[in-house]
Amino acid sequence: MTGALTFSDSRTTIVVIGMAILLIGTTLFSLSIGAVPIPIGDVAVLLLQKVGLFSSREVDATYVAVMDSIRIPRIAMTLLVGGALGIGGASLQGLFRNPLVEPSIIGVSGGAACAVVIWVVFGVGWTWIKEGWGHSAILSLVAFGGGLVATLSVFRLSRQLQHTNIAVLVLMGVAVNALAGAVIGLAIFYADENQLRTFTFWTLGDLGGATRENLLITAPFLIVAIMLLLRYGSALNALALGEAEAYHSGVHVERTKRNIVFLSALAVGISVSLAGIIGFVGLVIPHLIRVLFQADNRLVLPASVLGGAWLLVISDVIARTIVSPAELPIGVVTAFLGSPFFIALLLHAKKRGEF
Repeated sequence: MTGALTFSDSRTTIVVIGMAILLIGTTLFSLSIGAVPIPIGDVAVLLLQKVGLFSSREVDATYVAVMDSIRIPRIAMTLLVGGALGIGGASLQGLFRNPLVEPSIIGVSGGAACAVVIWVVFGVGWTWIKEGWGHSAILSLVAFGGGLVATLSVFRLSRQLQHTNIAVLVLMGVAVNALAGAVIGLAIFYADENQLRTFTFWTLGDLGGATRENLLITAPFLIVAIMLLLRYGSALNALALGEAEAYHSGVHVERTKRNIVFLSALAVGISVSLAGIIGFVGLVIPHLIRVLFQADNRLVLPASVLGGAWLLVISDVIARTIVSPAELPIGVVTAFLGSPFFIALLLHAKKRGEF
């Protein structure tokens, strides 16, 4: 280990800094857009005032109220969820050594959706938390619990002679997702119109429910999961050469698999619990990073955090403005943006003979 930076290290730093600057600019633009337009200069001043700068400058009280109560919580949740989905997808793609893997393959989304529909349809006796913050908090907890149970089940069933069989893990994920889909279908059969509307809207994704209370509870877990996953870039590079090679290079293979699966489930499960099911972020962004830059996971992981956050911020701006004053579900926007783009990437890769 030398003190000099390699070319790869320098390129990684440049790419990450560039993406961070792009994300900051996009975030400021997003905060300025809405039913009450706020000049970007005032947005920057309000944010700096949060850290004790420009405290003497007066800003319109309406802008302050809108930023504090609506836009800052929403953009904070958008950044965290986008980053968590991005790195969750990148980590699982690196672990499975397959660029077409996405977080739902380990059962997180299916388990969360299954738990939510059961709660919405059959949790009718809990009248004291059917409205307001209590309802939102319980729905988030139920979603996270369902995703975690499904993921742990998939992981447990894929264990073979004290080792995790990746092929079996993928197949178990497919089976658990299918079982969750069957339970969802059965619950929907008994749902009334209001329950069906609630569940349908949740499955399409929704960033409008961001509150300071929810963020105070969930943000620490998301940040910890993201920070811990960022440490596995070198281990995933070693695993790309094969498990035997990774073991001989000093990687604790089984512990690495277990930790990555658990941390990815934690990041994606909490994201689903906060914003519903949002597709394509964890699939498209890591693949795009590899195509545009390089497949080194020491770059792919941090760039996927920034890229996932950027894509979700852009999608949120479109969702809030394209049919204003109404709002499109965020999952619809990410699907419209992600699917054609991903098809184009696959066609490009096909022409280059990568498939």
